[in-house]
Amino acid sequence: MQIGQTPDKADQPADETTEEGAATDAIVPNAGNGADLSRYSWTQTLQEVVVSTPIPKGTRGRDCAVKITPTAISLGLKGQDAILSGDLWASVKPDDSLWSIVDGNTLEITLQKSDAMQWWRAVVKGEPEVDTQKIEPESSKLDDLDPETRATVEKMMYDQRQKQMGLPTSDEQKKQQILQQFMAAHPEMDFSNAKIG
Repeated sequence: MQIGQTPDKADQPADETTEEGAATDAIVPNAGNGADLSRYSWTQTLQEVVVSTPIPKGTRGRDCAVKITPTAISLGLKGQDAILSGDLWASVKPDDSLWSIVDGNTLEITLQKSDAMQWWRAVVKGEPEVDTQKIEPESSKLDDLDPETRATVEKMMYDQRQKQMGLPTSDEQKKQQILQQFMAAHPEMDFSNAKIG
């Protein structure tokens, strides 16, 4: 078996059209939000990308040729053509990225994304792209979010609960409070015929 050769699993386009109506050749993401290609497969979370490629059983670390820079990657076996080489879809943190041989027959590279809020369409520019609209993100905990995002999410969750119970949202409560303050500051005005709400 040749290095990096696996059966094609998802090299098929996802018959989709873009919002502008133009046809796209993006493929449906695999269960790991990446793609299973003929030479390698990859998965991703918002924080990292994991690339896996088959290698001959018994291959040792010193036989592998892996180079990771902030904007490019090259991986394969020494003395052979690279299995994957080119400019990365987005930048990574090379010092936090690593590679290893798994089960003696798979080369696995874990790339730490620089921007942990972006889904990649491909590992390397020019390779088949996945349809990021079909990605199913992992559920995250509020504790994992930065304070600003967490506050926004908590407000949205509160407003959603309020709507479900038929109660005013935080914005509606704020408007009501401002109106009450105005009415208290102007007792001389008659609000009995005012349409409020």
